[in-house]
Amino acid sequence: MEAGVERAEQKRQVLFLCVFLLGVSWAGAEPLRYFVAEETERGTFLTNFANDLGLGVEELSARGPRIVSDQSIRFLLLNPLTGDIILNEKLDREELCGPTDPCVLPFQLLMEKPFKIYRAELWVRDINDHSPVFLDGEIPLKILESTTPGEVFLLERAQDSDVGVNSLRNYTISPNAYFHINVHESGEGTIYPELVLDKTLDREEVPELNLTLTALDGGSPPRSGTALVRILVLDINDNAPKFVQSLYKVQVPENNPVGSLIVAVSANDLDTGSNGEIAYAFFYATERILKTFQINSTSGDLHLRIQLDYEAIQTYTLTIQAKDGGGLSGKCTVAVQVTDINDNPPELLLSSFTNPVAENAPETVAAIFRIRDRDSGNNGKMICFLQEDLPFILKPSVENFYTLVTGKPLDREWNAEYNVTIVVTDLGSPRLKTEHTIRVQVSDVNDNAPTFAQTSYTLLIRENNNPAVHMGTVSATDRDSGTNAQVTYSLLPSHDQHLEALVRVVVVDDNDNSPFVLYPLQNISTPCTELVPREAEAGYLVTKVVAVDSDSGQNAWLSYQLLKATEPGLFSVWAHNGEVRTARLLSVRDVAKHRLVVLVKDNGEPPMSSTITLHVVLVDGFSQPYLPLPEVAPNETQSDSLTVYLFIALTSVSSLFLASILLFITVHLCRRNKSVPVSRCSVPEGHFSDHLVDFSGTGTLSQSYQYKVCLTEGSRASEFKFLKPIIPSLPPKSTERELKENLSFQNNLDF
Repeated sequence: MEAGVERAEQKRQVLFLCVFLLGVSWAGAEPLRYFVAEETERGTFLTNFANDLGLGVEELSARGPRIVSDQSIRFLLLNPLTGDIILNEKLDREELCGPTDPCVLPFQLLMEKPFKIYRAELWVRDINDHSPVFLDGEIPLKILESTTPGEVFLLERAQDSDVGVNSLRNYTISPNAYFHINVHESGEGTIYPELVLDKTLDREEVPELNLTLTALDGGSPPRSGTALVRILVLDINDNAPKFVQSLYKVQVPENNPVGSLIVAVSANDLDTGSNGEIAYAFFYATERILKTFQINSTSGDLHLRIQLDYEAIQTYTLTIQAKDGGGLSGKCTVAVQVTDINDNPPELLLSSFTNPVAENAPETVAAIFRIRDRDSGNNGKMICFLQEDLPFILKPSVENFYTLVTGKPLDREWNAEYNVTIVVTDLGSPRLKTEHTIRVQVSDVNDNAPTFAQTSYTLLIRENNNPAVHMGTVSATDRDSGTNAQVTYSLLPSHDQHLEALVRVVVVDDNDNSPFVLYPLQNISTPCTELVPREAEAGYLVTKVVAVDSDSGQNAWLSYQLLKATEPGLFSVWAHNGEVRTARLLSVRDVAKHRLVVLVKDNGEPPMSSTITLHVVLVDGFSQPYLPLPEVAPNETQSDSLTVYLFIALTSVSSLFLASILLFITVHLCRRNKSVPVSRCSVPEGHFSDHLVDFSGTGTLSQSYQYKVCLTEGSRASEFKFLKPIIPSLPPKSTERELKENLSFQNNLDF
């Protein structure tokens, strides 16, 4: 029947090996559980996380899965592309969990997008890879020959690092006529052997017995360890030591110094001599206990050998044996409770960090972290907060996880980087805290328009310039960075709603136009002849030369001078207004016909000029008949009626000429700008005479000037009054020199 039970157990173990990677329990808040046997080869496939969650592989990869754990993360490896979880190294259950069963390694499966945490556990199953071991290979035992059958003697138990079915299960003793073994289970779940006397010993017959004690575990096949039990038969010692207390309970702070006294145990023996001498020692002591505590064999004082650590072990159970010189012994239990001291500061473990953070993105997760404190009670309770008033907030999550998110949209132009200090403090006494600084950089978003250094620019350029000449520079800056701050420039119409800066281009005049003579005209078939009576006084106005210049400023300032004359000194020309006057009284000796050449010159650099030829005839009164250019003096005996007719004809021709000029200028100006009134001169209908010069399209007059020509009064000879041009408004930033030049030019033309 035992063989059948063993085979059933073997089948159960084989089945367990086949399904050691178990599925995930989804009931309520239960964690995901995965099972693996210790010593499993590295790279072994454990499970597929995507299948466990019912997700597609692509969806899982997009959500950014990762494994987070205090210790088990180094044992597991998650492939984010496939969702496979594989073993990263061999596991030693005894090293990881010691005697604790089951051996559970908690970890978390974290999803970043969106943020979610799944609790999971890796259960490491024990395999039978350790044999039972006795700490001492020889167990000495002294028994009185007067001991009655049925007496029980405690033996040292064996140690087995395995747990569960693979742990220590049984003890056997080599065949003999005096003893058998009883196996008992302690309250801690361990078993220990008891040697039971079957019949009375006879020291004279058998003074010493050597028996083999075998410890067996429950593995398949089972492993075993042995120790030699050396039994020395003694004379009678009828009193065993007894402890004052069977159980000692002590509480020891974890910061107790090494060598400090934990407790002093005491036992009494009613025997005398060597049978009453008591020695104290550990019984059933593990390596951990022997490493941590030491006992004085004479006094029973229990001392600390190493520093205690509450976070590693909270309780110790020690069995202390008191043995007298006759071989009798008693035992007691010492329960050491380690009390927690706030000796561990809180920890901050960063799980995910996003850097940089876009400046205009609200509620952006900058970091994901968790906090922990290895202390307990209030010493392990924590609070988390930000040290400074920054545009970030902390949002708590499950399992002491926090997310650092932006509290409001950031502005990179105001602050391009933040040092966010996270403070974690516990509630112990005294309180311990940890500070962790995260450097968050802010990435730029194109949220700033370029700004010009000036709202308007005035650029000067001379006329007649070559193409692609540099006129000036405009400058704009952008508070953004990188490509968002790269500024390009373009020209837009002045009425465009996207205008930011206005650029005025002022064309600076070059002296590239010669003065143009308006009166007297030089292209008529009959030259203009002026009549001057011989009785005219000095300063008599003979005529007035009217000229204009298409240039501007000082380039349009005109001056007049008499270049040639038939009789020098008889006539003079006023330099500023072009009036031709007599320089002295006329005499009968002066010739009747005079030819004058008048030079009109501007004030440019270099100056440009034009000339006009005037014909002047001296007459003895306007009743005298006149022929324009006779070779012989006119006949003074002609009738008065002929003189009248000649005067009427001359007046008519002059009036027609003046009207033609007025009409020509008025029509020309109306074509250029219909909105500009031309004084009070009317524009007669019809065409100009063929002999007038049309310079509206090809002449040298600037389009920015308008002229008005009307008849004047107060002179016996025909005169023109040339009014000043209507000058357009200059740009706001015209130079003072240009304003003065235009003003002077207007004054020169106002005659």
